[in-house]
Amino acid sequence: MTQVQSTTVLAMMHNGAVVIGADGQATFGHTVAKHNVKKVRKLFGGKILAGFAGSTADAFTLLERFEEKLQSYHGNMKRSAIELAKDWRTDRILKRLEAMLVVANREALLMVTGTGDVLEPDYPLAAIGSGSMYAQSAAMALMKHAPHLTAMEMVRESLTITADICIYTNHNFVFEALQNEDSKND
Repeated sequence: MTQVQSTTVLAMMHNGAVVIGADGQATFGHTVAKHNVKKVRKLFGGKILAGFAGSTADAFTLLERFEEKLQSYHGNMKRSAIELAKDWRTDRILKRLEAMLVVANREALLMVTGTGDVLEPDYPLAAIGSGSMYAQSAAMALMKHAPHLTAMEMVRESLTITADICIYTNHNFVFEALQNEDSKND
């Protein structure tokens, strides 16, 4: 699997909530080009969350294609991700794109790569980008040792730790969430 640099995106499912967070840094080579890029989105009427790492233009192309697949497959996230990965791997233009996606709904988290991989992680979290291993490690530790925290609190703290370590990750975070049914009534 390709390790995409220049960002960190972390998705987590915890206590009925689904959260994706990302930093806002965009780099051009070894220079920070922008500090507040929004790398997470709500798709399919707010039922699916997506985050991207890699080339921004490439990622937007993939997000558009993923949205088309969601429409074609009536919101079936897994099927849409698999079909996108097939296209990504075989299409002359798409296979040159340098980006990764993490997508989530209430049932699953998936990582979609340009090598044709659609991975559903063993744990209820997924991370992509240059800081992914830092964020994943921090999130796993929080899930184990601080399960009373909300998914949002865990994702925020994990990204904060990552931004303190990874030079391609900044502290300008953006989050999207699918709340559990109980919290919608509060």
